[in-house]
Amino acid sequence: MSERKLTIGGSILWAMLVVVAGCFEGEPKKGTVGVSVLTVTNPFFRVIGDNITAELKKAGYETVVVSGEDLPTQQRQVRDFISAGYAAIVLCPCDSSGIGPVIEEANAKGIPVFTADIACTAANAKVVSHIATDNLAGGKQAAEAMIEALGEAGGKIAILDYKDVESCQLRVQGFKEVLAAHNAKAGAGQIEIVAELPGNGDTAKGYKAAEDALQAHPDLVGIFAINDPSALGARAALEKAGKAEQITLIGFDGQVPGKRAIRDGKIYADPIQHPDQIGVTTARSILAHFAGEPVEKFQLIPTALYRQADAKNDPELK
Repeated sequence: MSERKLTIGGSILWAMLVVVAGCFEGEPKKGTVGVSVLTVTNPFFRVIGDNITAELKKAGYETVVVSGEDLPTQQRQVRDFISAGYAAIVLCPCDSSGIGPVIEEANAKGIPVFTADIACTAANAKVVSHIATDNLAGGKQAAEAMIEALGEAGGKIAILDYKDVESCQLRVQGFKEVLAAHNAKAGAGQIEIVAELPGNGDTAKGYKAAEDALQAHPDLVGIFAINDPSALGARAALEKAGKAEQITLIGFDGQVPGKRAIRDGKIYADPIQHPDQIGVTTARSILAHFAGEPVEKFQLIPTALYRQADAKNDPELK
C-alpha cells in the first residue's frame, strides 16, 4: 500500500488499458471479471491486478481492473460490476467490514465474489475464496526481527497500523503475540509497545504518525510499520528528527523501494509478500469455480523474512 491518492482519470485510463490489452485476440471472449483493488498507485496491488488479468486472458476472459481508494468508491464499482452482469468479482476491500453489504448484493445476483490480500469480515457476505499472504505469520516474523535487532536491551516501540484493513490487523496481531511470548520469558529484554498510531499504509501518514510517536516518546527504540510505504514515511521522519540511527525500523511487503531501504540499512527487515502468486492463484481459483471444481475457502501464501544480507544478494536490486 503506497500513496493512496489517484485521479479518477488515471484510474479509468488504467482500467481501459487492462481491458484493451485483451481485445485483439482471435478467440471469442467468455465473459468479464471485475477487479477492484485497494489502490493501483501501490505496485503491490498493481501486480495482483496484472497477474489476474494475464492468467484469465489465457482462458478467454477479459478483466476490468479499477482502484477502490475508499469504501464509497469501491461500493459504486461493485454495483457497476453487478449492473454489467460480470462473470465474477474480485475485491481487495478498502474496509473489511463495510464492504459486506455490497458483496451481499452480488451474492443475491448469483455473481461469485473472491477476495485477494484483504478479507471481508462481514458475517453475512459470501466469498468463494480468500487468497492472501499469511499475514498472521508475517506479523510474527516482524516481531522476531524486532527482538533480534533490539537484543537484550529491549525498550519502547511504536506500531504504525491500519485498523480498517483485515490483513494489517492480522500483522499487528501476530506481532503482538510473539512480543507477549518474548516478554514472558525470564531475563528477556522487555519490549514495550507505547504507541499505536494510524499510518494507514501511506507514506505521508506514516511520516506524520512516526513524527507524533517521536514527540510523545523521545526514548523510542523501535517502530513496526504494517507496510513498506508507511515504513519509508517513518524513515523520513526519523531522519528529520536526527534519530535514524537510534531507532530500529521493521516494515512489511518486500516491494523494491523497501528492499532497497533494507539493503541500505534504512529498514532492518521485512516479511516479504508475493503479489504475483496472489494474482495467479486468484485467477486460477475463479476458473476452477467456473468449471465446477471445489475451491479452498482460504488460501494463504507464506512470507519470508528478508534482511540486509538477502538484499545484497537479490538479483532484483542489481
